[in-house]
Amino acid sequence: LPLPELKDKALDVISHPGIKFCEAEDDDRTIFDIIRHEGDFLLHHPYHSFTGTVEKFITQAAQDPDVLAIKQTLYRTSGDSPIVHALIAAAENGKQVAVLVELKARFDEANNIVWARKLENAGVHVVYGLRNLKTHTKTALVVRQEGDRIRRYFHIGTGNYNSKTARFYSDLGLLSCSEDLGADLTDLFNYLTGYSRQHEYRKLLVAPVNMRDRFVQLLEREIEHQQSGYASHIILKMNSLVDPELISWLYKASQAGIKIDMVVRGICCLRPGVEGVSENIRVMSVIGRYLEHSRIFYFSNGGQEEIFIGSADWMPRNLDARVEVITPIEEPKLIQELKQILDITLADNRQAWDMQPDGTYIQRSPQPDEPELSCQRRFMAQARPEFA
Repeated sequence: LPLPELKDKALDVISHPGIKFCEAEDDDRTIFDIIRHEGDFLLHHPYHSFTGTVEKFITQAAQDPDVLAIKQTLYRTSGDSPIVHALIAAAENGKQVAVLVELKARFDEANNIVWARKLENAGVHVVYGLRNLKTHTKTALVVRQEGDRIRRYFHIGTGNYNSKTARFYSDLGLLSCSEDLGADLTDLFNYLTGYSRQHEYRKLLVAPVNMRDRFVQLLEREIEHQQSGYASHIILKMNSLVDPELISWLYKASQAGIKIDMVVRGICCLRPGVEGVSENIRVMSVIGRYLEHSRIFYFSNGGQEEIFIGSADWMPRNLDARVEVITPIEEPKLIQELKQILDITLADNRQAWDMQPDGTYIQRSPQPDEPELSCQRRFMAQARPEFA
């Protein structure tokens, strides 16, 4: 329709500010040099370019002569995927490449079979998941020779390795070379490719191994802190909340007096604001230009804050019947970045809908003396000042 006023202005995003410098002609650093020297990076798509961060991570790994191996999971990828082409190039360059392709990704079965065959024909070690489990985790591991040592770089995300959906899904990712998390991911890929059966992880929450128990422990710990005199706070952001056990623990936390803020885009089987049950729980949903797809889990932990991101919603299928990964965010700078994302989202008064005790929703609107705040618009303005 010839109605330009009804169309959204295109968001011409940039790479992460800390990563874009390696794009300069006079800068010969790789993305691995930047991660190693600058520390972990939190990616927030679509406000940070997927092409300039995640795709760059894989494509540079494919061409880097010091990279020995690349391991990655693929759940849904785009029709002409630059990442798959990079993995094929890596195998052709003599690197060890292992890819888990999930053939049971609903509506993408045929596409994934095509890509799996192309990867196999190029010499990639392709595996098709574990029996009775759907592999939903979003993880990539790069093993690099650096002098006389091996260093592991990795990406853990909340969204698929899909350059098309990355433009209109809101997702998060971590780029890091943490030794403990890298070792955990190595164990995970050994598990996925059939080399070992891993039952313990150093720091990662992995479904169906330890994730459910760890979330119960985190909720139980917040209740203990509250009962010991600390003002506990839980903030959760996910796509769906269905799991009866975790909902029961949230009710217990509310009844202990803990403030709980939740951003649940889709199905939510918990009822907030019910006297004597959930009066300390607030549930909201944000419906805007971008599909809210990230998962964030924040626990105040008596002042020693812990925050996690990853691929899993709180549903029985995610916790018990899928391979999922949730990672802790450990660098203080990144913790503050995530808290800012949560604070801005919770303050939205333009595209937020509040769930009522009966399960209905009421859209928020700013008070007469209150400025309008759309969280997605704010994130766009942070990425590109012209959206301010």
